[in-house]
Amino acid sequence: MLAASSLQEALQAEADAWAKQDHPQPVISFAASSALARQIESGAPADLFLSADEEWMDAADKAGALRKGTRRDLLGNSIVLVAPKASAATVDLSRAASLDAAIGKGRLAMANPDAVPAGKYGKAALTQLKLWDQVAGKVAATDNVRAALALVESGEAPLGIVYATDAAASAKVRVVATFPAGSHPPIRYSVAILAASTSGQADSFEHFLKSTMGRAIFARYGFIPI
Repeated sequence: MLAASSLQEALQAEADAWAKQDHPQPVISFAASSALARQIESGAPADLFLSADEEWMDAADKAGALRKGTRRDLLGNSIVLVAPKASAATVDLSRAASLDAAIGKGRLAMANPDAVPAGKYGKAALTQLKLWDQVAGKVAATDNVRAALALVESGEAPLGIVYATDAAASAKVRVVATFPAGSHPPIRYSVAILAASTSGQADSFEHFLKSTMGRAIFARYGFIPI
């Protein structure tokens, strides 16, 4: 299975719970949805794709890589601004000067805003809030959202934009602001079986993710089951 980086803890818990029901343990590869979609288009062997971005799922669909009729919206999320746990930073997203002061001479860590879903949502929100022009030159773009989180955890970046679920999974950061839901496109994670899948278990695991137990596990990690 190929899945977005932000799903690491939640999806591993899903896989473990499913395996306890006398199924084989799923093998999951995590990366940015953009990178995974490109791998799929290049013929990477996998059975399921769980994307954090509908556009990259669309790309896989247009390439004929998805099994017809299996694509489903699965989860929702939100994006937040985080700082290292010990930081005293405060940010008012309605004031450009507030964000600029909190970044100071450092960098704003975020996933690649031109390609990676978390980065695209972050850029959209900053643009809508009229903050992007002030911070664009200070962005430290990463390959995926977990890499952005790591920069803040280590103190290499004073602020970062990540999913609310990423922030909840880390004891090394704290949320300093939450981006309004209306400031960016709805965050939708979708799942589909790949056309090249040869596993008889793919359909069963996908159904498990949408089951009452599967939804409860995702909710425990802060995701919003759809």
